[in-house]
Amino acid sequence: MTTELDVAYPARKLAARLATAACCAAVAIALVPLLAVLFYVAKRGLGALSVSFFTELPRPVGERGGGMANAIGGTIELVLLASAMGIPIGIAAGLFLAEYRTTRLARVVRFSADVLAGVPSIIVGVVVYATVVVRMQHFSTLAGAGALAILMLPLVARTTDELARTVPDSLREAALALGASRWRIAIHVVLRTAAPGIRAGCMLAVARVCGETAPLLFTAFNNRFWNESFADPTSSLQVQIFTYAMSPYDDWHAQAWAAALVLVAMVVVLNLAARRVLRGPKPA
Repeated sequence: MTTELDVAYPARKLAARLATAACCAAVAIALVPLLAVLFYVAKRGLGALSVSFFTELPRPVGERGGGMANAIGGTIELVLLASAMGIPIGIAAGLFLAEYRTTRLARVVRFSADVLAGVPSIIVGVVVYATVVVRMQHFSTLAGAGALAILMLPLVARTTDELARTVPDSLREAALALGASRWRIAIHVVLRTAAPGIRAGCMLAVARVCGETAPLLFTAFNNRFWNESFADPTSSLQVQIFTYAMSPYDDWHAQAWAAALVLVAMVVVLNLAARRVLRGPKPA
């Protein structure tokens, strides 16, 4: 005797297969533009990579050759300085949001972080230009790093907030029973427990600011030479790509593609590292 379950099972099985096929097709469609960009950048940029690209400074206008050693160093300098500014403040803000989540101030800070995450990066650059560059009366590495740090803040803060909330309240209660204060619990219990996910979120924030160009045009600007201090303008791969791509010289176009390949490689490595940190070590 055929039951209703026997009739419904093939239909459910077919629906499951169709849903799986649709998901696989969606993933393939999403990967097509990503792989196309990676392939095209690698195709155009590999031919221009050389030892001189990583060791020499840009040549004057009209001369062939040279490299982007100062831009690579400037990008690393900007990202490290921005991380030193933005990550500690973002983590502290995230811990505050998680531990005092029901207070009015926490709701205001959470809403502000969500709004800041959606602000275009060029607006951040203009604000830093008006408040820092105009007052200092010159472009600087500090101004560029400050703009990137502002862009990092909401992502780090909201990531820390969400991951700190996943820490069981039983751990907090146990620490309170032992006489620990709220700030010690936040640092030694909550932060340590959620550390792998927070590290991954910080790496993703760094990967995001690695590709920002508009804020640097208004803050760090550019420099054909090595910057001697944080108060000097500095070159960066992002701005160099923009400058070289707008030029009429084929050699500069080739170097712009090479710089784009290096920048994409940095972003890919940071994202892979974030995923590795998030997964954690494999069990023995």
